[in-house]
Amino acid sequence: MAKHAIVISLDSLGFADLRDRLQFLPNLAALVKQGTWVKEVKGVYPSITYPSHTSIITGTYPKTHGIVNATLMQPERISPDWYWYAKDIKVPTVYDLAQAAGLKTAAFLWPVTAGAKINWNIAEIFPNRIWTNQVTTSLKASSPLFLLGMDRKFGHLRQGIEQPALDNFITAAAVDTIIRKKPNLTLIHLVDMDNHRHRYGVRSQQAIDALDRLDKHVGELVAAAKEAGIYADTNFMILGDHYQLNVDKMIHLNMIFADRGWLKSTRNGRVNRHWRVIAKHADGAAYIYVRDSSLVDEVRQAIKPVKGVKTVFEHAEIAEFGADTNATFMVEAADRYFFTDETDRPNVVENVTNAMLEAGEPDRYKGTHGYHPWHNDYTTTAIFAGPDIIVDQVLDLDVDLTDEGPTMAKLLDLEFDTPVDGHVMAAIFKD
Repeated sequence: MAKHAIVISLDSLGFADLRDRLQFLPNLAALVKQGTWVKEVKGVYPSITYPSHTSIITGTYPKTHGIVNATLMQPERISPDWYWYAKDIKVPTVYDLAQAAGLKTAAFLWPVTAGAKINWNIAEIFPNRIWTNQVTTSLKASSPLFLLGMDRKFGHLRQGIEQPALDNFITAAAVDTIIRKKPNLTLIHLVDMDNHRHRYGVRSQQAIDALDRLDKHVGELVAAAKEAGIYADTNFMILGDHYQLNVDKMIHLNMIFADRGWLKSTRNGRVNRHWRVIAKHADGAAYIYVRDSSLVDEVRQAIKPVKGVKTVFEHAEIAEFGADTNATFMVEAADRYFFTDETDRPNVVENVTNAMLEAGEPDRYKGTHGYHPWHNDYTTTAIFAGPDIIVDQVLDLDVDLTDEGPTMAKLLDLEFDTPVDGHVMAAIFKD
């Protein structure tokens, strides 16, 4: 197999994006022509960024790898911490396999890599305490000298975490690293389109413009491999982690639980830690945790009639889907609805207004994700190209994100030595 693999995650990239606009995306179209396009890839549940990327990098479902949501269970906090740290992943990752094999690794905003054993790492993390700042938080979570060097070279491109400036910075840093360091495995996470879909909607002009920018970044990264002299020995993997759906209504299930005395709202609109029943949102889905088993039937009956609740999944179904088995129920939102954890809103079901979006209120969207991966027209996609990949091939495979980890490992002639849920996509490889 080739000695290098460059993996580029385009956050919220869907099959529909390439189906409808590939002719306007010259760099992605070139890779499709040069390699194999696996048209539709199902997500995992909940279909949000952190569980999804961890399933991609481990080949396992959230219930196995442990990253079951975006944020930790900290109901008393206005801003819960995210699953930033690699120590929370319970199984080996592809970059662990690479390190064990003596290969060099690099990662750029790849989720859940803070503190990971990666040679050159810029972790995705933000300061979540009043006594911290972005500089110290990032330095602690990343490869500090490497991050300082990238910031000296390309920090002028960045404007905090604003997009598209952040992706410009990350791409420049990745390009420089590919040329100078030539990592065997490079992981890059670009978030521009996901950000604009949340704010403006899935098919908004802003989202279309972001996809065009992502295509240009892909071209820059391919060009970097050529300049580094490793292009002929590099396999590329371009993937999405989930798609998005348009929304305009939110559901605050914890208000129902507070009214029934199952939890107590705090003054900041969060939840006292001594709760008996609580909802933990994952945008288009929500986990329901019930500490008091005598309330299970009553909780189920309280949730089912709520407007915008499409399905209440039972515990056995949660396990089957690969989600958090500590949850009692999992709730799926109907079209155009999503969930929050809030307790102090005017109504349990509430419209998202432009004023909320313009004010920058958290968890206010025009587009979001988290929904069950079998939702109609909701698949993501993957492109593979390089010396080990069959050329000019388009495949309809029955695959999901867990198949991408074993396939990514094979790109570097690696193999998981622990059980995984996914399988190598053997049909993409030359004999």
